[in-house]
Amino acid sequence: MTKEKLALEIIRRLKEEYPDVGCTLDYDEAWKLLVSVRLAAQCTDARVNVVVQDLYAEYPDVEALAGAEVEDIEKIVKPCGLGHSKAKDISACMKILKEQYDGRVPDDFDALLKLPGVGRKSANLIMGDVFGRPAIVTDTHCIRLVNRMGLVEDLKDPKKVEMALWKLIPPEEGSDFCHRLVFHGRDVCTARTKPFCEKCCLKDICARNGV
Repeated sequence: MTKEKLALEIIRRLKEEYPDVGCTLDYDEAWKLLVSVRLAAQCTDARVNVVVQDLYAEYPDVEALAGAEVEDIEKIVKPCGLGHSKAKDISACMKILKEQYDGRVPDDFDALLKLPGVGRKSANLIMGDVFGRPAIVTDTHCIRLVNRMGLVEDLKDPKKVEMALWKLIPPEEGSDFCHRLVFHGRDVCTARTKPFCEKCCLKDICARNGV
């Protein structure tokens, strides 16, 4: 089976296994997802979803957060880890949104990459979930799973994995495919040395093949 055919079959089976997927970070406005994505670095989405409730209660919009002192933001987001650097990035990012984009999140990938604390993974998540554009989000689940499945071979660099997947995954499937990898990576294809291959819907076509 070619990698292209393998990718399509994996997409088909994961759709059946996880029909309804979406971002596991809670948000109702684009700027909030931008904040949450920054906080999620080396932190669970579940913890971020709790912490941002206090953050948004204190600073309910871009303008309010842009005007906050970094130290005050840090006090709230500290439970997410790396509190100072995350608070600093969030503050700078909100200032740029306020001053350059009228408080809105830009719908341009390159513009997103210029925002403090935003890398390719975060920019792709915003493009896919907020703006409905083609996106490949190469988080740790994605990188681990596509290597195990055989869609890529011994690639660990997020950008290299992303570029490889663009050649295999139909653009309209990319965003949801990556969300499904998160669910599958948490429930079945875990980071353990021996994941739960026996209950995997891909076990007969996975390169790992239960080894």
